[in-house]
Amino acid sequence: MASNVLGNPLQPCSFQPLTGYYRNGLCDTCANDTGNHIVCAEMTDKFLQFSLEKGNDLITPAAQYGFPGLKAGDRWCICLDRWIEAYEAGVAPDIVLESTHISVTEHLDFAVLKAYSC
Repeated sequence: MASNVLGNPLQPCSFQPLTGYYRNGLCDTCANDTGNHIVCAEMTDKFLQFSLEKGNDLITPAAQYGFPGLKAGDRWCICLDRWIEAYEAGVAPDIVLESTHISVTEHLDFAVLKAYSC
């Protein structure tokens, strides 16, 4: 079983809406997950708009994929690189540490993660 950034078993990020690369509620990953959907983030309007402007519309529902569209307050497994971009732009959403994959610590200092924990 995968670990979270605290070194404990990875906890679910969200079942409503259902998230994760495997759509099992967990921000788990594998070699095929080229986007590294490993950061469990609590959506904000600013981040959703930022993501839309970067070409990733997380707001609009896509019924063909069972995607309801996200709104502020929803939790979602986002790509590590997108979170870093948002952090650098000053619009990074808060992170759920218990539900964020341990491999994030290879790219971000734990102090940054702690500062953005919700």
